[in-house]
Amino acid sequence: MALTPDEFHQHALAATDGEHRLPLSRMTGWEISPFEQDGLRVVPFRPPVLPETPRHGEDPAECRICGDRDEGIWFNERWRLARIPGAGVPLVLMLYPRDHHDLADLPDEMAAEMGLLGARIVRHMQELPHIARAHMYRFGDGAAHLHLWFFARPEGQAQLWGSWLPVWDDLLPEYPSAPADADAALVADALLTSSGGTRTP
Repeated sequence: MALTPDEFHQHALAATDGEHRLPLSRMTGWEISPFEQDGLRVVPFRPPVLPETPRHGEDPAECRICGDRDEGIWFNERWRLARIPGAGVPLVLMLYPRDHHDLADLPDEMAAEMGLLGARIVRHMQELPHIARAHMYRFGDGAAHLHLWFFARPEGQAQLWGSWLPVWDDLLPEYPSAPADADAALVADALLTSSGGTRTP
């Protein structure tokens, strides 16, 4: 059985210093870390807050993502794909169910389709010129409506390799929108061929 919130907090505090700061993570020592360890420090570890703050869209009637169910670059009856503007890497896409679902309540047939779509989106992104890899991420603490992130890593930028890529994306200047729009259209066209559906003009 998992530790209770208080037990987890006490367990973590045992590793902190006098200001309740944990040591720097092993990841900050990796060659791909965007930060130098010298001068970097961890914020104090806070006690648990219960009950947790509700995520956006816990009430489907108030979910902004549901309100955008017809916006994106590619659609089928159950899914939509959108380009996320303002990214620092060449292309960031997001896959959403068109109806209100989170990962834990996703019907099995949609979960199977999600796996196929995710693999195909990654494949199509990696077929773009000058894209070395595409990575899929799922974070679910901010919104109750399932959303899968797809990040394209630019070719030759080994410093952006791996799990730090979303942090680098946030640090980099905004990528030009014209090539990002063109690449998003290529992915949508390829997805139309591989998965059917429709796409916006």
